[in-house]
Amino acid sequence: MSVLRLIIWCLVRLPLLILILVLGLVMSSCTMLGLNYASLEVDNKPAPSPAIEAQALVNSSQERAALMEKFENTLYGPWPKGMPVTWGEAQIVSDNILNGKGVLKEMPVTVGEGAGARTFFLVVALPKGEGPFPVVISETFSSNCSVFPEYPVTSSDGSVCDGSDMDGIVGALVGRMFGEYIALAPLDQFMEAGIAYASFYGPDLVPDSREQGPVVMARLGGPTEPTGTLMAWAYGFSAAIDALTAETAIDPDAVSVMGHSRYGKSALIAGVWDRRIGAVVAHQSGFAGASLSRSHTGEGLQRMAKTYPHWLAPEVQPWLDYLDELPVDQHELLALLAPTPVLLGNGRRDVWSDPNSSFRAAMAASAVYEAMDLPGLPEAGMQQDFRPSAGIAWWLRSGGHSIVSEDVDTFVAFLQAHLSDSSRRGSAVQNQEKRVDSAQ
Repeated sequence: MSVLRLIIWCLVRLPLLILILVLGLVMSSCTMLGLNYASLEVDNKPAPSPAIEAQALVNSSQERAALMEKFENTLYGPWPKGMPVTWGEAQIVSDNILNGKGVLKEMPVTVGEGAGARTFFLVVALPKGEGPFPVVISETFSSNCSVFPEYPVTSSDGSVCDGSDMDGIVGALVGRMFGEYIALAPLDQFMEAGIAYASFYGPDLVPDSREQGPVVMARLGGPTEPTGTLMAWAYGFSAAIDALTAETAIDPDAVSVMGHSRYGKSALIAGVWDRRIGAVVAHQSGFAGASLSRSHTGEGLQRMAKTYPHWLAPEVQPWLDYLDELPVDQHELLALLAPTPVLLGNGRRDVWSDPNSSFRAAMAASAVYEAMDLPGLPEAGMQQDFRPSAGIAWWLRSGGHSIVSEDVDTFVAFLQAHLSDSSRRGSAVQNQEKRVDSAQ
C-alpha cells in the first residue's frame, strides 16, 4: 500500500477510529478490558478485617443494626426509610411475547413526593401459565427502549419507544465489549424457566452523574434522602417490590434482585436493607460491592470513589487515604446479607473488579451462614464447580467485565434452586426468623 493510499484509507475511516478511541478511553474508567488474569491464590493473602463475630450477628438484632449503621455512616449514606413509593396500574404492552411464552406489562413507579419526585417505568415479563411466579428484578444500564427493543414500551421521556437506542456502530461496539445482555433483556431464558422478569433503567430514578445525582437525591422529598446513588438505586429495587405487590401473578415470597457492576453493588445493598428479597445476583460487583476495600488489586475503592464520588456518601472521602483503618469492609456486607442466598458472578479476566478479594470476602462471610445452620460458600477454591444451591454461590468464568449467555444460564439455575421449589414457604430470612423464634 502506497503512502498516499494509506493516508486516504485513514482519512476515510477517521470518524470510526476516533469513535473507537473515545469509547476505549471512556470504558477504561469503568472496567479493565481483559488484559490480565485474576489471581486464584487466596491462602497467601491477609484475612479480611475487621473480624466478623458470627454468633453476635446471628443472635443479636442490635449488633446487626449497629453494623448496618456503620455502613450508612461510612460508605453508603442513609437508607431512605419511609421514602414514599406510589405506582400506576400495569398496562399490557404485548400479550404474546416470544411466540406465546409470556406477557409483557409496564407500570410507572414514583419515588418521593412533591416537585422532586422521580418516576421510572417498571417493565414486567410474565410467563404464560398458572402463577404466582417467582420474579427477578434487574436494574439496567440501558434505557427500556434498548432492553426491550422489539416492544412499544415507554421511554425515559414518556414517549413510546421505536427501536433501540443501541442501534448502529456504538451499540455494536458496546455489545462486543460488554456482552449481548449488557442491554438486551434475556427474556427467553427466564420465560422458559418459569421466572418472571422485571427491570427498570437506574438513571431514570437517579442520574449517574456527579453533578445531577446529588441534586436529584436531595429533592426527592422523603423524610430521609439518600446521599449516595448506590443506596438510591438500591431503594429503587425496594420500590419495584412495592409495585409488584399489586400483581397477583407474582409470588411475594419469591422475589429476587439482580445487577451487574454498579447495579450489582446496589443489589447487595438492597438485599441487606430490604429483607423481603429472597435471593441476590451480584455479577462482577467490584469495589463497594463484594470486593474488599482494603485490596490493592484492580480498580480499588479509592479510585472508584474519586472517579464516581456520587456513588457513595460524602463521608467516605476522608477515609480514602486510610483504607486500612476503614471501620467496615465488604465481607461484613455479605455477612449482613445472611441468610439470603447470593450468587457472586465473576470473570477471570475482570481484574478491575478483583474476583480474588471478592472470594476472600465470601469465605469470611460464610461463617455467618454456617452459624445459622445453612450452607455458605463451598470449600473448593476459586475454580470450583458452580453449585447453584449454595448459600453463597460462586461463579467464575473466562472472559472479562460483561454479561453473556452463559452468565444468564447461571443466574437462572441459581434462582431456580432457591426460589422455584413449590414446597418452599417464605424467604430464607423468614425461615431463619421462624427457626430463631422456635428455639427461644
